[in-house]
Amino acid sequence: MSATPPAGTASLKLARSNRQSPARKRADRFGDIALFVICAAAAVLALLVLILIAKEVIEGAQPAISKFGLEFVTNSEWAPPLEQFGGKGVILGTLITSAMALLIGGPVAISIGIFLALLAPTSVRNVISPLVEMLAAIPSVILGFWGLLILGPVLVSTIEPFLHDTFGFIPLFGAPQTTGNSVFNAGLILTIMVIPIIASVSRDLFMAVPRDLQDGAAALGSTRWEVIRGVVLPTTLSGMIAACLLGLGRALGEAIAVAQVIGGSTESHLSLFKPGGTMASLIALQFPSAVSKLHTASLYYLAALLLVIGIAANLLASWVGQRFGGAGGVAR
Repeated sequence: MSATPPAGTASLKLARSNRQSPARKRADRFGDIALFVICAAAAVLALLVLILIAKEVIEGAQPAISKFGLEFVTNSEWAPPLEQFGGKGVILGTLITSAMALLIGGPVAISIGIFLALLAPTSVRNVISPLVEMLAAIPSVILGFWGLLILGPVLVSTIEPFLHDTFGFIPLFGAPQTTGNSVFNAGLILTIMVIPIIASVSRDLFMAVPRDLQDGAAALGSTRWEVIRGVVLPTTLSGMIAACLLGLGRALGEAIAVAQVIGGSTESHLSLFKPGGTMASLIALQFPSAVSKLHTASLYYLAALLLVIGIAANLLASWVGQRFGGAGGVAR
């Protein structure tokens, strides 16, 4: 009989490796090298695509950058026939609608993730989880039509007058408009769009928290809320930031649905109830019918600013995740 391998994990691995043939060892080494090369090539390819996109956008925007400089950001006049271009109005509209989508959709989506991962019975989770993910599959043009035909009239007749009467002293809640086309409507549509993305990622994060950590906190006398607040949320903070960043990416870049409900204005204002515009919607609407090379370059300028905002948000989210994510973050 052959000798029995010694007990212990290290000894068992050594015994198995000794029984491997030289051909098997060469195949394993080749597999390790091939895996490294494929993964490294994929990472380099992603970086290369980002660089090429930035190069194309900046080159296209060069005439507008040379003529307007930073005044493009502070000027709100957008008149293509007069070749006067300023992005202040649509930049402000983009920031307001995106911030509104995250401020409303983020807490709602994270709450959905907590419920599905930690509170709901398995039978309920198996039913609700696919429905939440299906919300992300609805085409944006359908959401835009729904916001224009259904949500808009409700906002005009009920919600906007109530908010104006209650918080009218704040510039954000100005006088309601007679149509449903408004920055407020666009922000709510974007909120619906970002919720399934953030909720799905958050649910997976919460389910990945080691059960031992939760059981240990419960054994020390923590309530379920204390376990979630003291163990689950700090452990997954960096991952939740990344989930919100994914939602922000869709909110920044969504064009069709926003263009249907925001009104298409380039005016600079803070009121949520007035028509407005975003960088993505303006690019989508005017790029195919640009009236001059400077007009096209100005749209490229908006795209470059949009790219810079997205990259800046990514870097900020990475820094916050590293700084406040906690030592045990599973999302790292």
